Amino acid sequence: MISRREMLGRAGAGLGTVGLAGLWAAESLAGDRAGPLSPKSPHHAPRAKRIIHLYMNGGPSQVDTFDHKPALKTYQGQRPTSTTDLKTENGTGGMMPSPFRFHPRGQSGLRISELYNETGRFADDLCVINGMYTDIPNHEPSMFMMNSGHVQAIRPSYGSWLLYGLGTENQNLPGYVVLCPGLPVNGAANWSHRFLPGVFQGCHMKLPTNFKPQQVIANLANKRLSTVAQRRQLDLVQQMNARHVSLRGSESLLDARIASFEMAFRMQAAAPEAFDWQRESASVQAAYSGPDGKLSDFGMNCLLARRMVERGVRVVQVYYGSNQPWDTHSNNDQQHRQLCGKTDRPIAALLGDLKQRGLLDETIVMWGGEFGRTPASQGSNGRDHNHWGFSVWLAGGGIRGGMSYGATDAFGYRATENRTHPHDLHATLLDLLGIDHERLTYRYGGRDFRLTDVSGTILRDIIA
Repeated sequence: MISRREMLGRAGAGLGTVGLAGLWAAESLAGDRAGPLSPKSPHHAPRAKRIIHLYMNGGPSQVDTFDHKPALKTYQGQRPTSTTDLKTENGTGGMMPSPFRFHPRGQSGLRISELYNETGRFADDLCVINGMYTDIPNHEPSMFMMNSGHVQAIRPSYGSWLLYGLGTENQNLPGYVVLCPGLPVNGAANWSHRFLPGVFQGCHMKLPTNFKPQQVIANLANKRLSTVAQRRQLDLVQQMNARHVSLRGSESLLDARIASFEMAFRMQAAAPEAFDWQRESASVQAAYSGPDGKLSDFGMNCLLARRMVERGVRVVQVYYGSNQPWDTHSNNDQQHRQLCGKTDRPIAALLGDLKQRGLLDETIVMWGGEFGRTPASQGSNGRDHNHWGFSVWLAGGGIRGGMSYGATDAFGYRATENRTHPHDLHATLLDLLGIDHERLTYRYGGRDFRLTDVSGTILRDIIA
């Protein structure tokens, strides 16, 4: 039998077992509001505190954005011997060069496509991982892999793992926020807690640009009871829940409900202020707007992401659209011009905003999709899925900027140097946040699980 003191100690180390929310309920009766989401001690000194993940779901083309491949022009329309094994979901034709110019940017000379001209101003802050690869060239399993380290919907998302291991600094807001205008492939399974306690589930926010802060979450305000009366009512309910736990043992669904009651009460005051982006100055709002001067949902969500991490939220995922907008099986060039045009200015505004406020040093910003796209054409003007090689970039939070790590072959098809799997990416993110990825485990079904499964190598070369 694990003692209450021992369980609390394990929870503080991010190595606890089940029943943490039940423990929280018992602690609450003693006047201690610390719970499963309270900040926990990392394994080692962290370089970063938070993550903003800019998720370009559908798979952006690496050879049109951050992986310059001039050989595609030389072999346009051909299938060189080294690419005869190019196997994807659909038939592909000859090499299709990018029509977009790549320029050396910043003091580092990092080559970035003209499509990301504004983001390129921060080249010296970016580490572009050009040697990424994953397991399967399909959206569903690759989305799961990038989010949870497994190709099936059976593992917790990395955001849930981070809440489990580290908690969150702000107890008045969800620790893991997902900003997405709809539901991508796999839906809420992308940010699921799975077998971790339900309190670590990601909180999905689908917000139009004209939303009202008081309505950011349904039924946020109590129209019948005062704050004092609500607090008394909630304390009574929590006492009853704690008694139930003490008599019958912990149960994860009840644990999650107990924690959600407390979070909902505190969010009544915190959420409207945190999500009220219109409190920002006109100049800040303009920076996040698109080329047309209008604030899109992606620009608004980038601004909200900054407001979230500024208030101590641990993980924020910002999805660009839903239903795989980057899935350019046809009209690749035209679609990438539009997609990059709509994301470039907001991403640059986010990086600049974080730097200006001194937040970039402790916040990791990650950009990328679940895989890349083929250097060969699909049909006359599209690009097919390519899981053999693609690009992801990181900035801030202990990342060495102004560098490219890893490489694909001459055509941008297959990762060849410093090949980086999502397990390696996850291991590196955890390390930067102060977590040993081999020690962050959770016992379920008779075995210990971890985000990186039984692999994962920390990319030491990209850490400043």
